[in-house]
Amino acid sequence: MSMYQKMVNVIEQKVTPMAGAMGSQRHVIAIRDGFISALPFMIIGSFLLVFIFPPFSPDSSWGFARSWLNFSLTYREQLMLPFNLSMGVMTFFISVGIGASLGKHYKLDPIMTGLLAFMAFLLVAAPYKDGQISTQYFSGQGIFTALITAIYASEMYAFLKRHNITIRLPKEVPTGVARSFEILIPVVVIVATLHPLNLFIESTTGMIIPEAIMHLLAPLVSASDSLPAILISVFICQILWFAGIHGALIVTGIMNPFWMANLSANQTALAAGNVLPHIYLQGFWDHYLLIGGVGSTLPLAFLLLRSRAIHLRTIGKMGVVPSFFNINEPILFGTPIIMNPMFFLPFTLVPMINATLAYIATKLGWVAQVVSLTPWTTPAPIGASWAANWAVSPVIMCLICMVMSAVMYYPFLKAYERTLLKQDEERNAQETNSPITAN
Repeated sequence: MSMYQKMVNVIEQKVTPMAGAMGSQRHVIAIRDGFISALPFMIIGSFLLVFIFPPFSPDSSWGFARSWLNFSLTYREQLMLPFNLSMGVMTFFISVGIGASLGKHYKLDPIMTGLLAFMAFLLVAAPYKDGQISTQYFSGQGIFTALITAIYASEMYAFLKRHNITIRLPKEVPTGVARSFEILIPVVVIVATLHPLNLFIESTTGMIIPEAIMHLLAPLVSASDSLPAILISVFICQILWFAGIHGALIVTGIMNPFWMANLSANQTALAAGNVLPHIYLQGFWDHYLLIGGVGSTLPLAFLLLRSRAIHLRTIGKMGVVPSFFNINEPILFGTPIIMNPMFFLPFTLVPMINATLAYIATKLGWVAQVVSLTPWTTPAPIGASWAANWAVSPVIMCLICMVMSAVMYYPFLKAYERTLLKQDEERNAQETNSPITAN
């Protein structure tokens, strides 16, 4: 048995079932749905950063730049309000999204489940002191707390409903009123469990639950921003995709809480004029590692356009435009790359090499860091600049990654092309030499 066949067997028998189970797990799906629900608000909030912090040097003497800088300084407080009510409260949207998703899974009212999850989060993450509510954990610092409390509240609601521990009203009562009474017991249970627990942890450790969670996860959050973490996550994504499983959904579902916490820290540092602390964020993933889609296949799409094999040239024509917007299923399944041993090495290694180059360049200060959340469909050079507050260096880095991708894909594409051309020649020869059967 060849090495490739052994690898395929391991993927099919071990990796595929495990990844499939993980991808269909209700809590993983709920977390993914929660971040998707929050995405529009966070993208708009991030987009406002360019108006709050213009992409010009503070010492610029150019009239337009000077006017913009003065405007942003004068109205900084007013401009920050929409940002604070979107990115600054991302945990609100995530909590409701997770609760609604689990509510649908358990056939509960999604709105009520989402609101219950939201209340559970506020109960532990919004301490009231001196007549004010602290907002410290409403952004990235409270991400993990939002995940835990939303899942706990939704599961508790489902448990009580499943065991008929609820208030039932006569059928004549309007549906909306009945739902309000149905959730009374879950609300009481959530308050009676989370609030005392929060008070106990605070009296014991001096930290409320969100602070304690971030303290415990600090090493993990720090490790998630390292080059090994990037390479491991990319490798897992590529291996799963090579087996035909949507690896990006699984990996981003795991990494999203870390990315959002790190993004919030970068934005806080930007607002304070400090050095940005984090490199590995979603903008880094989307615009350096997934140029044209998983595997960084946009350069491959351009190479396919000039292929001598009609099949590959046709796939290139079909896939090049979607690849601009990071949609590369025509390339993956049409070439094909999925389960094609000829493309295993470049498909796996290209994004890993790009990750290494981009990480080192960013670490050395040659490339601006990510401070904004961008739509994943944004074309790579534009998205890279947008994510870094419209800096030019990410565009250059993105173009370098594209050149490297093309160089690495080229020899494997030519080898595959020769195989297809040889098969076409053999097929044509057989058709030419086959006897003509008389009617």
